Amino acid sequence: MRFKDKLIVWSVTYVIRFLRASVRWTYIGSDIRPENTPCIISSWHARLLLTPLLLGKWQGPLIISDHRDGELIAAVFAKFGLEASRGSSSTGGAKALLKVIRMAKQGYSPGITPDGPRGPAQVVKDGVAQIAIKSGLPIVPVCYATNHYWRLSSWDKFYVPKPFSKGVVVIGEALYPNSDETAQSFTVRIQQAMDTNQTTADHYFNPTST
Repeated sequence: MRFKDKLIVWSVTYVIRFLRASVRWTYIGSDIRPENTPCIISSWHARLLLTPLLLGKWQGPLIISDHRDGELIAAVFAKFGLEASRGSSSTGGAKALLKVIRMAKQGYSPGITPDGPRGPAQVVKDGVAQIAIKSGLPIVPVCYATNHYWRLSSWDKFYVPKPFSKGVVVIGEALYPNSDETAQSFTVRIQQAMDTNQTTADHYFNPTST
């Protein structure tokens, strides 16, 4: 890794540690935690910055894309003891999917951004449903929000909490595929659960927001 990339990884790691410590977090919703209940954590790409660090002693694996940004993201979360499974829809996706399913069957709790790595933002792709159906693990939607934050100009309007804000972490109920359910049908239910979870988080401090 180039010196410039190492500097980026160090800087982002520091920012994450600072934000996690300075924001006053409240947890609502389900009491499920991936460290004691095997599940698939599903979080929008825009909330990727802190989600993996707000769920206890979670080891992953996180499904991270194979492009350069994915390499940096994987390096950052490795600093926190989180394993990454590298792959995308264009390169290595099937291999990454099989690895995650295998680890899920061994008791690990995979994490996925169902709209990543390039969107459309907040639209669930069917990969997360396939992992759930083939591994037998439930989907657990997770979303955080804070009363003060920045939104970047990226494709997903990446969400960055401001230091010393008040924050909420909304953990949804476990969502299981039905025995005869198709991936397409389950994807629709996952989308609805993700939307509901995000609305709950975003309205916690601003009930009139849309």
